[in-house]
Amino acid sequence: MSVYFGETPIQVEGVRILDAPAIHDPRGNLLVRQVADGGLPFVPLRFFVVYDVPSRELRGEHAHHKLEQLLICLAGSVRCTLDDGTNRQEFVLDSPERALYLPPMVWGIQHDFSPEARLMVLASDNYDPADYIRDYALFLEERRRFERSRG
Repeated sequence: MSVYFGETPIQVEGVRILDAPAIHDPRGNLLVRQVADGGLPFVPLRFFVVYDVPSRELRGEHAHHKLEQLLICLAGSVRCTLDDGTNRQEFVLDSPERALYLPPMVWGIQHDFSPEARLMVLASDNYDPADYIRDYALFLEERRRFERSRG
């Protein structure tokens, strides 16, 4: 099964786009995501918001051994470059109606934040510094071991 981002197939293993159309109302729009209908691929145990990032700065630049994340741009726009050790692909998040799912063992970089960007990240677990892989060369080694372990 191919997964697409717009017209482009998603090439980074395990990455998904989760759309949740807003309910438009003259009193204001409403967007709902829940585990029951797949709008949330996991039960979040933590969230954080990245904002006021100078446009030339990079955020992320790491992978996780076990943690799953869901990135949602609440305002403005941000570019996300994802890498599974073989494929690298860029995604633009510019609406809360579209979320980007990052599975474990995917290298993620967020960049080109617009001035008003607000990036919310939902995480599948509490903060654990031991779960982070912050060196890209080490990530590639770990990714190869991860792929071998799956057979």
